Amino acid sequence: MIELLELPFMQRALIAGALVGALASYFGVFVVQRRLSFLGSGLAHAAFGGVALGLLLQAEPLWIAVPFTVAVAAGINWIRDTTILSGDTAVGIFFAVSMALGVVFVSLGRNTVDAFTYLFGSVLVVTWTDILLAAALLLVCGLTSRWWSRWAYATFDSELAKSDRLAVRFDDYLLSVLLAVSIVVSVKLVGILLVAAFLVLPAASSRLITTRFVTTTVIAIALGVLTAVTGLIISYYADIPSGATIILVQAGAFIAASIIGRTRGLGT
Repeated sequence: MIELLELPFMQRALIAGALVGALASYFGVFVVQRRLSFLGSGLAHAAFGGVALGLLLQAEPLWIAVPFTVAVAAGINWIRDTTILSGDTAVGIFFAVSMALGVVFVSLGRNTVDAFTYLFGSVLVVTWTDILLAAALLLVCGLTSRWWSRWAYATFDSELAKSDRLAVRFDDYLLSVLLAVSIVVSVKLVGILLVAAFLVLPAASSRLITTRFVTTTVIAIALGVLTAVTGLIISYYADIPSGATIILVQAGAFIAASIIGRTRGLGT
């Protein structure tokens, strides 16, 4: 264990794992409760277009993927709010277009190896910049805790929240934007193909063992941090991909939560 902590890339990976585990789980409870899992998957795949564009431009992919994915999140909300199309349809459109653009950008740039790394995640590509961005976003969530209560209110009764003159539409846009940024920050660690599961599994596990939303959030964050760090440690000693290992650890936690929930008469 001491040997692992002496490696600079593992130090970065463990810190990033704890931060993005907390971050993804914080937003994951809203994704699960609002049944927006497809939105999480769509934004994750949209991030691929931004990453591929960054690789093509030979720029830091993170700085291209963030505005790209935020624009997609805003576009999905705009189509849902201003047309007769459903949110799922809007996600499907942007999902396909972003992936198509990503494939074109990768083929133009010939950066298939780098693209592969972002698709499946790697602890070797995590930088202090990624850590600082995750920490900043987590700090924003902490400093703007009042948004949590507004999002929670609208999650359970959107119409009542509107009648209380809360800016529900603006809050939804803000939630989607912050969700998009948290997904991009998580991509390097778990990969584009697995980040949707990283977003959902801790929140879903927590939802199975408690009925109070605030407790669900706290447990989800704890599970997100614990499973991310545990998965990274296992992946190092077993010499297997970190992203896949984290997701499998989270799947194990989900199975355990299902059993606990059934014994307590919850989650059914």
